[in-house]
Amino acid sequence: MLIVTATIAIPESELIERFTRADGPGGQHVNRTESAVELRFDVASSPSLPEEVRERLLMRRDRRMTDAGVLVIQARRFREQARNRDDARERLVEIIHAATLVAKKRVPSKPTRASKERRLAGKAQRGQTKRSRSRDWSND
Repeated sequence: MLIVTATIAIPESELIERFTRADGPGGQHVNRTESAVELRFDVASSPSLPEEVRERLLMRRDRRMTDAGVLVIQARRFREQARNRDDARERLVEIIHAATLVAKKRVPSKPTRASKERRLAGKAQRGQTKRSRSRDWSND
């Protein structure tokens, strides 16, 4: 059982793990052992996720999400399979936990009276500067 929050827990049966040979450092060890982990979690059909969390996960523009709604996490940071497995599971928990948080709606602010007055004073000053540059043709 993978605990995400107090209300969300994912059973092991919903997680699909595949072990492959990793690239990177490790010498002969990395060529002989299947230490990399590919963790798959079907977000679209998981009964463990609340509907609003599922929708937020599916709406994210995440390259790890397939067209079928399956979240694929690759873990090959460590030499040991167990550490990569834990790393993949931790990252899955972080992704789902981030989807549980609702972004606050932005309340647009209005300009203050002082800022409006400064803007108008600046416009008046600029207009006065332009008027002083022009020649008075009526006196000629």
